[in-house]
Amino acid sequence: MDIDDILLRDWTPRSMMRARETARDTPHTPCVDIHNHLGRWLTADGDWMIDDVDALLGVMDARHVETIVNLDGMWGDELEANLERYDRAHPGRFATFCQLDWSLLGEPDGGALLLRLLEDSARRGARGVKIWKNLGLEVRDASGALISPDDPRVVALVARAGELGIPVLIHTADPIAFFEPLDAHNERLDELRGARDWWFGDRARHPDFDTLLDAHARLVRACPDTDIIGAHLGCAAEDLDRVSALMDEAPRYHADIAGRMAELGRQPRRFAELVARHPDRILFGTDIYPAGDEQYRLHYRFLETADEGFEYAPGEPIPPQGRWAVSAASLDPALLPALYRDNARRLLG
Repeated sequence: MDIDDILLRDWTPRSMMRARETARDTPHTPCVDIHNHLGRWLTADGDWMIDDVDALLGVMDARHVETIVNLDGMWGDELEANLERYDRAHPGRFATFCQLDWSLLGEPDGGALLLRLLEDSARRGARGVKIWKNLGLEVRDASGALISPDDPRVVALVARAGELGIPVLIHTADPIAFFEPLDAHNERLDELRGARDWWFGDRARHPDFDTLLDAHARLVRACPDTDIIGAHLGCAAEDLDRVSALMDEAPRYHADIAGRMAELGRQPRRFAELVARHPDRILFGTDIYPAGDEQYRLHYRFLETADEGFEYAPGEPIPPQGRWAVSAASLDPALLPALYRDNARRLLG
């Protein structure tokens, strides 16, 4: 084949790096995975994400995962089903968060209905609240207006969660590239080509990234008595200065690392600085579902070793979150117990 005949989408280069590979089969400290999905919400067929809970417990035991936070509790009967399958059947190993039925905002008294739903979920045993990215991108109220993350009705909910003593994990926006034009400069074009509905670059339909993250910050500042976790490294893994500044301003604002090894692995020294500056506010999480053995070992390698130039998605012909390799963060071992376990334990009570 002539080199000029190779299409970019067919180009799957293999690294010629002969670099050190350091195995990490278990973490420095037994860990809590603060961000994962075990329920039925994200499966196409409506089946459980985990069909064999005992097998998952075997992986957790082998990889020293004490607890997984299940973000798929939803509300009502679905919350009960998740609590029965995980939390109540295996005490201490799982902590299920509820979600909220934002469609209630389409009713005139939607804000009050949501507050009652939150309180009911807490009574049933939800250990926290998950707010997904559709808030800010798609959710509309009875008037048809797009609901911003700092809408007064959302502020009231998050503040009430603080009064109930449960944390709120919020995913606002998405990677910055998902809001940029679909052109030759977009670094996530491979990913967006396979998931067209993840592109939010149409300004007639969606706010831009900075508008959403500014609203996210206003929500955090408006709820100083609630423990808030910014998913995916504060929803801004490409802009750690922004995340650090909000942490400086809001002492109860936290961030998990879930689903962002690709971003953090191209700035490992900056990430290590963030952990050192806010050691009590960075949380271990994977967002790899179904939760698997290999991914836990890969995360431990990323956090603990000094390895360079390795694949963040081994076995994938094209890396799903950008065509690059990552380097490990080599975090100070003294900071690892808090990141892996202690910060999450404090938030989960």
